[in-house]
Amino acid sequence: MKELKIFRKVALAEGISFLLLLLIAMPLKYYFGFPVAVKVVGWAHGILFIAYILFTFSITGTMKWNWFSTLVALAASVIPGGTFWLDKSLKKRELELEADTSV
Repeated sequence: MKELKIFRKVALAEGISFLLLLLIAMPLKYYFGFPVAVKVVGWAHGILFIAYILFTFSITGTMKWNWFSTLVALAASVIPGGTFWLDKSLKKRELELEADTSV
């Protein structure tokens, strides 16, 4: 259960870093000649992306995901805004797991 909460936080942070990279850092580099933005945000996004991938595989048992659900979760990380979409189902599943443990 705690692992799912951490995964949700990592997923949201990864999604935010991806959007920052695409919408702020890359325009700063290519339109304003400020490549440091991509270097800094890119590093942060890279670390969060790796953490997201590792957590995806570690959470498959808790979530009772099959290979397709795992693939969808992985694909969500490469689609802008995908992790925000995934968070809706993660939150729903988290509430279900909390209800199961309280009974």
